[in-house]
Amino acid sequence: MKEHFVWVTTRRIRPGTLNDFENAWRPATHPEGMHRAFAYWSQDEQEITGVSFWDSEEACDSWRASESETQRRAAMASYVVEEREGFYRGRELAIPGAGRG
Repeated sequence: MKEHFVWVTTRRIRPGTLNDFENAWRPATHPEGMHRAFAYWSQDEQEITGVSFWDSEEACDSWRASESETQRRAAMASYVVEEREGFYRGRELAIPGAGRG
């Protein structure tokens, strides 16, 4: 099974700021080494979890140390109340019977 490298960030944001936060959250350029990115938000729109898939931990670290990422984080800062993040390795789960039918 293919191994994935994933960066997960969960942020609590100020009430009523989801649209503005999302505009600031989107990077100006496509990060090198990133395959896909997803954003999920809570029903009250105050907690957003971002999940991005990377070639490697080094590719993710390189983006995180970049000037583009520094600028992106600065643009988001006024909306963010709390932030947690982590980098993970893993693989897709094989669920018996899923997709078969």
